[in-house]
Amino acid sequence: MLTLSVPDMSCGHCVKAITEAVKEVDTAATVSTDLATRTVRIETLAESAKILKSLDDAGYPATLG
Repeated sequence: MLTLSVPDMSCGHCVKAITEAVKEVDTAATVSTDLATRTVRIETLAESAKILKSLDDAGYPATLG
C-alpha cells in the first residue's frame, strides 16, 4: 500500500486524472483518494517510482507519506 501526498489535487477532475495515471502503470491497482487531506492511497504491486513518475507526467507531482 502506498500513501501519497498530492498537493495539487483539488477537484473531481484531479481525482479522475490521478486514477487514470495510476491505472496506466497497474490496471489492477485500487485507488482511494481523499480531497480534504489531498492524499491518495494505492494498493498496487507496481514500483512506487513508476507510480510517482506517472503522476508527475500527468501534472500531479506526489510524494510518499
